[in-house]
Amino acid sequence: MEVYRTPDERFDGLPGYAFEPRYVEQDGLRMHYVDEGSGAPVLMLHGEPTWAFLYRKMIPTIAGVARAVAPDYFGFGRSDKPTRMEDYSYDFHYASIERFADELDLCDTTVVVQDWGGPIGLRLAVERPDRVARLVILNTGIGAGRAPSEEWLRFRELVRRVGSELVPGQLIRISAVTELPDDVVEAYNAPFPTPESKAGILAFPEHVPTEMDHPNAAKMTEVRTALERWDKPALVLFSDSDPIFSTVAAEHMASRIPGAGPAEIVAGAGHFLQEEKGAEIADRIVRFLDES
Repeated sequence: MEVYRTPDERFDGLPGYAFEPRYVEQDGLRMHYVDEGSGAPVLMLHGEPTWAFLYRKMIPTIAGVARAVAPDYFGFGRSDKPTRMEDYSYDFHYASIERFADELDLCDTTVVVQDWGGPIGLRLAVERPDRVARLVILNTGIGAGRAPSEEWLRFRELVRRVGSELVPGQLIRISAVTELPDDVVEAYNAPFPTPESKAGILAFPEHVPTEMDHPNAAKMTEVRTALERWDKPALVLFSDSDPIFSTVAAEHMASRIPGAGPAEIVAGAGHFLQEEKGAEIADRIVRFLDES
């Protein structure tokens, strides 16, 4: 397996992101994570095409009351990046995060998921309930047989069309309700300076099972069904301006999970709500931890 490692200097001076980098190694691949604070862990899982930088506004607040842990998947952020799209799969990403949770011995964990963090983190919850005590579900879904939305299909077509010319920061910018500063946009680009560094972000759209014969359809359906038995605490918190996962999707998600209360909606944010409303979301998670 050929692997790209983003040079450390690409991460110098990123706005609001001065956390000490930490690493674990899995089968010769180095996985990066942020680990701040102490207490019961809050595991924050990013999506596509983001990385732990997405949680920078939330980490300090959560680290004040708990252990804030935010890994980068392989292919993302400061983690090593296999250079072929075929190197990536849903099972590959899930196995690496399950192993990460075991290596850090994360127990009584609150798992925060958004975008691809949903299929990965919700699977961790139902397959390893010994490690997961609570869920915080942000703008995500899990299922099989149809696309999340027409907007998502346009996104997949864009990724297929532009390939390695994809500029991740521009996707974050156009998904936002508010104007993002140039240095923030460039921070999302930082991990991906070369065509070979982008294989992970190009692979993820192909792993969404839009048909029932897709290789991931059975497992994602299994996870969705298992969530219908999840009676531990769950907070469903979606934004009001996400074209991919609507407020109706939030209500459906909350109604499916016995441990969840009614869906809550964050005003004034698009798909990457942690970027636009990170401080507000962190405050809500702190209250959720106290309540549960």
